Formats: sequence, C-alpha cells, structure tokens
Amino acid sequence: MLARELLRNKLDDVRARLGSRGNGVDWGVFLSLDQERRSLLQEVETLKAERNRASEAIAAKKKQKLDAQELLDRMKSVSDELKDLDPKLSGVEDRQKEIEATIPNLPHESVPAGETAEENVVARTWGERPALDFAPKAHWDLGTELGILDFERAAKITGSRFTVSMGAGALLERALVSFMLDLHTKEHGYTECLPPFLVNAGSLFGTGQLPKFEQDLFKLRGDKEYYLIPTAEVPVTNLYAGEILDGARLPIALTAYTPCFRAEAGSYGKDVRGLIRQHQFNKVELVRFTRPEDSEAQHELLTSHAEEVLRRLGLPYRVMTLCRGDMGFSAAKTYDLEVWLPGQDAYREISSCSNFSDFQARRANIRFRADAKSKTEYVHTLNGSGLAVGRTVVAILENGQRADGSVSIPEALRPYCGGMTEIRKG
Repeated sequence: MLARELLRNKLDDVRARLGSRGNGVDWGVFLSLDQERRSLLQEVETLKAERNRASEAIAAKKKQKLDAQELLDRMKSVSDELKDLDPKLSGVEDRQKEIEATIPNLPHESVPAGETAEENVVARTWGERPALDFAPKAHWDLGTELGILDFERAAKITGSRFTVSMGAGALLERALVSFMLDLHTKEHGYTECLPPFLVNAGSLFGTGQLPKFEQDLFKLRGDKEYYLIPTAEVPVTNLYAGEILDGARLPIALTAYTPCFRAEAGSYGKDVRGLIRQHQFNKVELVRFTRPEDSEAQHELLTSHAEEVLRRLGLPYRVMTLCRGDMGFSAAKTYDLEVWLPGQDAYREISSCSNFSDFQARRANIRFRADAKSKTEYVHTLNGSGLAVGRTVVAILENGQRADGSVSIPEALRPYCGGMTEIRKG
C-alpha cells in the first residue's frame, strides 16, 4: 500500500509513474472522497474550536457567577453535530481505504517504461542451448512416453490442469525440493520454515492478493474464512505481520517449500498442456526482509540465489527486467528468470524475483527499529521462486532429452535421486 501522504500530496506524480498500472483505479471517486474528507475535517475542526472557546467562556461566566445557559445549550448543539459528523468522516475514510487497497505499487526508477511483455528488457543470459540433432519433444510427450507424467488420470480424479507424477517423475520432484532447500540453507544462508498451507484473508491482503485478485484464489467453504495459499510468499511474509523487528536482525532470509494453488482465472486457453500452468504445483520460495537502503542490493542477491539453482542444474536461461506494465500488483521491480525449453523452442518463466519496497510492509504493518532510540520504519520485503519445481522438471526433461526418448539427469541432482543418472521407459 502506498503512503497516504504521498497519495494526498503528490497524486499527479503517482498517476504519472503508475501509467497503465493505475488504469483500474477509480481516481475520480478517490479525488471526490478526498475533497469530501477535507471538507468534513474542516467542519469538525471549526466545531471543535468553537467548543473550546465556549468551554473557556462558560468557565469565565461561572467564575463571575453569570448565567451561562445559552453557551451550554450551544455547546450541547456543537457536541451533537460532532457526533453526527464522526460516522460520516469514518465512512468517507473507509471508502478511501478501499480504493487505496486497489492502487498498485510505484515502479522503481530503474524499471523500463513499457506497457506490455514485449517491452521487457533482457538483462543477461547464461548457458548454451543444447544442440540436438533430432526434433525435440515437448515435456508432455516425453513424460507420457516415459510413464512418469499422467495427465489423463489426474483429470479423472480431479480435473484439467492437474498432474500425477509417477515413479521417476515423483522422485525428480522430491529430489529437486531437497536439492533447492539444501542449496539455499547451507550455502545461501536462508532459514528453512514450513508454514501452513491455509491462510486467512488478512494475510492475503498483506501481500496484495486481496481484495483485487480474489478470483485467482481457492477459497474453502465452511465456518472459517480460509484460502489455499497461491505461494509460500503469503504465509512467510506475514510471519512478522503487526510486529516491530529489531534492526540488528535484518536482513532476515527465509526459504520454504510448499504446494501452491491457483485458480488461474482468465487464463483459459493459455498453456493448458503440460506442467507450465497448473492449479496445483510445488515451489521453493525465497523471502527476505531488509532495511530500505539495502533493498536494491538484496534484490540482486536474492535473484542470484535463484539463478544459482539453474546454473547448478546446467539449464540455460535469461534474466528479464520487467517493464512497468508487465509487473505484478505489489512489485516495485521484478526480474523474471526464463529457462530455455527446446521442445517448445522458447524461453519460459521459471522464477519471478521481486522487490516490493515498503508496499507489503505497510499493508501487513511490518516495521523495524534501527536502535532503541530510533523511530519505527517499514521494512522492505522481497521474494522470488527458488525455483518453481514443476517447471524445473519441464526444463530437465526438455533439455536433457536424447534421441532414443531417454532423459539425462543433471549431475548435481543425482545424489538426491539415489545415484540415478537417467530416466528410461519402463
């Protein structure tokens, strides 16, 4: 959430910086409400000032033993007017807050000013694309032929956009989770946590999924308002909601494996085949809490940690700096890691690493105090996939495929696969 004083004092600058990101915001209503709020506040302050003067005048009359009934009557009338104005003012401020909750984060000054994905900028590339002397297959064909991915039975037991991983496919997912967590905890300095897979509405508001993106969430039916998590970012970021952290602890770095659940509303017909866009998938998440002055450097560090997973697995990729119009709602700056997929002859996103500045911290009220004498400040939050496990399976299958239909397992992953070096049919 943006600072209220910024919206009230520099609204034109905010709108200019947001560009098309702010198209869904009802600025006209916001301005009208702000004008009404100012008018009501002025009326309240005028009445309070009159009440204070009347109170002093009443005290003076009583001291002189003069009749103060007229002033007492007026004071009661002023108090009644104030009682009527209070709920009006609260109502206006509540409606303003509802609109404020739909305003996206301001893009960092280094973010490209484009409006569509075609205007994202390649920051760097790594690795050589495999030179295959045969027509590469997509992972949905490879996985089905190898007997490790079963889309038909998943559709039977649940529905479309679900998958059953079998045998080496299930082993590969489990191995990747362990490999990623070991790398991030033992070498990158993250603390592992295992959060709940259900969260309340307040947590989803804190990270920016609610109220704007409820259609993308799975909500449970019942007496309690619980949602399945769309990503571990939600429970892990909200671990410190409403708290004041000791500045000496910062940065705090946490990693978590969780399944993720997404309704994917509005994405019908897009990436419906295979593992790219599923309603349920596994992911290892990286989350960092930092001081404002350190967040840019921390963003680069977090992104490098996600990149290291791809490098250890020998998977070619590129890093894209997202333009203003292609970033997520809460992000101030985002790097997308896109892995090369020979079977689709394209780079596809496998991780999104974002700096949210103080946007999420304001919504979740996460602050820190630099020292005992300092005022509280909002932390900066950052997160990224380190990595999306299903999409990493996709990349391993498509980049490691051979002409005979078998798939080579990356060397770094083999110890987690019981020494298995390849996947073959049967």
